[in-house]
Amino acid sequence: MLLTIRQLQVTYGKQTALQIQTPITFERGDRIGVIGSNGAGKTTLVKALLGLAPYQGSIVTELKPEQMAVHMQFNEYVTTMPVKYIMETILNTRIKSDSQLQELIRFFDFEGCLGKRYSALSGGQKQRLTIILVMMQRAELTFYDEVTSGLDFESRQKLMEKLVEWYRDREDTLVVISHYYEELEQLTDKLLILDQGKVVAFGKKEELFRTYCGKAILVLENNGRNRALTEDCSLLVAPEHLIALTCRDEAEEEKMLSLLNRNNINFKRSNCDIEIMTINARKSFYEKLGQSGQSRAHAGEDGNE
Repeated sequence: MLLTIRQLQVTYGKQTALQIQTPITFERGDRIGVIGSNGAGKTTLVKALLGLAPYQGSIVTELKPEQMAVHMQFNEYVTTMPVKYIMETILNTRIKSDSQLQELIRFFDFEGCLGKRYSALSGGQKQRLTIILVMMQRAELTFYDEVTSGLDFESRQKLMEKLVEWYRDREDTLVVISHYYEELEQLTDKLLILDQGKVVAFGKKEELFRTYCGKAILVLENNGRNRALTEDCSLLVAPEHLIALTCRDEAEEEKMLSLLNRNNINFKRSNCDIEIMTINARKSFYEKLGQSGQSRAHAGEDGNE
């Protein structure tokens, strides 16, 4: 056990920003994705865990503050200073004599940025700088808050490929906050779904998917022909432009596949679609609370920030 949260509540004035009633435990080596819409409590949770926000309840951990590192969405550096000196000043080291720093600079293809002023860096280069500084802390627990924020699609893909490669054979414990579902699919093995300051679900991705979506889902375009064809099928809530068929077992999947193939329908099979799983987890959560109207309002959202 690396960290356990029990009966946590964070309030700002009369407003409850976060309430966690069922204990949540982070195990060493976990890769936890935190997902939720604006105001869900994601940033509040990180601040509480880092001791930056007052809270009621308990956060039990063997870690000291210096054993936790955080990549924040927005960072401020001296814009006129060369990047080389920013790194050496913050890390209190010299690049030429620090083998680990040299390794990270090479790994993130950052050599050509060292002589540039911070203001001259692209968005992707700025993110790589902050990631290198975070990784140099050698933390037991690392938080990444919207690590690809502000980047175009190609830059996001390249940066995520680097992060996945770096952590692939390592046992670092990560908490990744992102509104890009594909990033959570690539980098995490557990999910914490928050909504309006409450925990909708927490657990391993595969177990959550089976709970809220079934063995697999078949996703197809939402059009008149497909709606008519699937009107008697078992459907999940999905984004407006999609239809999602749930397959609870192999027999049901074979039946659905036969129907779609017989009618030449294009579809995608998935057993890890985080977006659709998140939407249906929220739906189930609010139905259990007797707030089905609120659940339906949320179900049409994509769950992103």
